[in-house]
This record gives sequence, structure tokens and C-alpha cells, in this order.
Amino acid sequence: MSRSHSRSSAVLRDDELRLPRPPGIIRQFWARHPRVADALVALICLLLAIGSSSSAMYGARPIPPAATVIVGVAIVGACVLLLWRRRWPVTMMLVAIAVDVLVLVVTSSAGTPMFALAAYTLAVHRSTRASWIGLGAGVAIISALALLLLGVGALPLQAALNAMLAQAVPGLIGTLIGVNIGNRKRYIEAVIARSRQLLVERDQQAQLAAAAERDRIAREMHDIVSHSLTVVVALSEGAAATEDRDRARDASTAAAKTARDALAEMRSMLGVLRDGDAGAPLAPLDATSPADTVATAQRAGFPVRLVTRGEADAAPALRFAIGRIVQEGVTNAIRHAPLARTIDVRIDHDADPVVIEIVNDGVSGTAAAGGFGLRGLAERAALLGGVVVSAPAGEGRWMLRAELPHPSPGSAIDIAEERS
Repeated sequence: MSRSHSRSSAVLRDDELRLPRPPGIIRQFWARHPRVADALVALICLLLAIGSSSSAMYGARPIPPAATVIVGVAIVGACVLLLWRRRWPVTMMLVAIAVDVLVLVVTSSAGTPMFALAAYTLAVHRSTRASWIGLGAGVAIISALALLLLGVGALPLQAALNAMLAQAVPGLIGTLIGVNIGNRKRYIEAVIARSRQLLVERDQQAQLAAAAERDRIAREMHDIVSHSLTVVVALSEGAAATEDRDRARDASTAAAKTARDALAEMRSMLGVLRDGDAGAPLAPLDATSPADTVATAQRAGFPVRLVTRGEADAAPALRFAIGRIVQEGVTNAIRHAPLARTIDVRIDHDADPVVIEIVNDGVSGTAAAGGFGLRGLAERAALLGGVVVSAPAGEGRWMLRAELPHPSPGSAIDIAEERS
């Protein structure tokens, strides 16, 4: 199953690459039917080798029948091995040299087409260096043997020169052609491999971007829904508990306004996700004002106070994060410390980094582990290079403290804001 899945994935990636077909009918045939092409090459090489060896066997020097059979069997075996030349190019070169040595000793000639084909195969299917080494080794061995036979009088000078040239010239031609085709083949393979890698990286980047967008939507949805519903619940409970019709009416009106604001904010955030919605805003959401958050909590009857120092930073990302941190801190205080007598919100814009603290004195019992809200705040602060800590502050108090650095010119946040 896994092998078939990997093959189908590779085919899909190749389809995405939209590779062109090999040019020419012959190249297309070779690419689609390599076994048939190798069999055809082996047959042609067999005919040429037998033809050249036979003409040499019927020369002036008589050749024993047993030697003729040995040469024939060696040539046929080497040509059969050509069917696996792509898989074993080095072995093919060694066999081709051995056959040329045997033919030279028996027939006083050399330079079968197998050596040139072996040099070509080495260059295409192994490396340029391997083909030059194979060419040099084959020419050196045949030349040394020809000179040795010339020295002992078993080979005339003209035959020795012919043997060396018949080995060197076709081998050099095969090597040069193979180097040219092999280098182009390896270059194309490298380009295709790089293209496949880019496709994989593109898919990975898309998955990372989708995951990051899911996390961002989850953070925004939690901040909007959690805070708004907490305030709506508090206002609704207050309206149901009081006997004063005016206060109940005011609480109900405030609850309805909070719900409408939450719906508008969610519509603004989710509108960009709709396909074909040209009117959806692509800019980031407006920063939530800490003063509005505090005012909403005060209308719900909670003792929230806001103390700010300095002027708010002009960077939208920083102002947005501060608003969300205050919103989450006040929401947690309303939800987990309903009997708190004070909920103090302090923002120090002059500090470096900016300090945001939300402290309440209504802690009772053991604090629960951090939920999605605190996790989202930690992720939001980390994007700006800051930190968020939520911990007991002593004397029954609980503190949510965040430190966010001011964006410096040329930073990633500053550049992203300029582009948006």
C-alpha cells in the first residue's frame, strides 16, 4: 500500500511539473522502451563484432578452430551483457576490454564496437570521470599488448598501429558523445529533482500557512466570543436578579449592544474567508480599545479600573495585541473571580518593553490550568517578541502580566505593517 501510494504521489508530482516529451520519434521510443532499444543495440554490436573478427580470422595467419570458438563465445556473451549495460556500466567496460584483448591475441586485430559503446555507457550512466578512466585503461592495455606482441615478433608494425588506432579512435568518439549526452542528462535530472523539491516545499509552506491561519482564526474567535459572551451572561444575570425595571432595561440594552458588536466583529473577521467576496476587508481588524473593554465590564457591574501611562504606540500590531490582552485579562477576572472587589488594569506605554497588568483580588481555591485564551495570548505575544505570565500575586490576588517590545524600524512587524 505504501509503495503504491508513494508511486502515485510521484506521478502526481511529475504531472504537476508538466514535463515536455522527449523531442523526436527515436528519442521517444528509447525513453519508453529501454529494453527493446538495448536489445537492438546488442544485436547491431554483435553483427559488427562478428563481421570485423571474421575478416581478421581469414587473413594470412591460420587460426585454430578452438580459438575461433572461444572468440565467438566471448563476443556473444559480451553482447548479451549489453542488455544490462545501464545497470552495470563498469562491468561492461571490463568485459569489453577483455574481449578486445582476446581478439587481438587470436586475430591480431582489435577495436570491437563494444569498447566504444562501453565508454559511451560509462559517460552516460556513471560519470564523466569514469568514462575517461575507462577509455585510458582500455587504450593503455591494448597498446601495451600490441607493443608486446610487436616486440616478440607475433605482430607486424602496421597491425600493431592499426590495433592501437582501432581501439583509441572509436573509444574517444564514444566517450565524447557520452560525455555530452551524460552531462545533459544529469543536468536535466538535477533540474527535475529541484523542481520536485520546490513542489514539496510549496506544499509544506501552504500547510504551514494554513495551520498558522487556523491558529489566528482560533485566537480571534476565542477572544471575541469568550469576552462578549461573558459580558452578555453577566448583564443578563444582573437584569434577571434586579427588581429595578430601569436597571434591568439598561442591562438588557447593554447585553444586546455587546452581542451586536461581537457579531459585527466576527463578520468583519470571517468575511475575508468567503470566496468571491470582493467587499471583504483585507486589512487587519481594528485594535480593541482597553477603555471600551473596561467600560463594558463596568456596565456589567464589575469594579474595573484603568490606569494608563504615556501615549499608545502607533504600531497597529502592538495596539491590537494590547487590546486583546486587556480583553482576555478582564474576561478571565469576570469569569473566575466574580466576587472580586477590584480589578485593576494598568498599561505603561513609556516602559520598554510595554507593560500590561490585570490584577484582581477575587481568587478563591486552586487556579485551573491555562486554557485556550492564555495559550492564544502567549502565541500573540511571541509573534511580537514578548512574553505573557499568569500567576498568583499574593494575598488572594491574581495577576496577568504581559511585556511587549516596541517595534523597531526595519523589524519584521514594521515591514509587514508597511506592506499591509
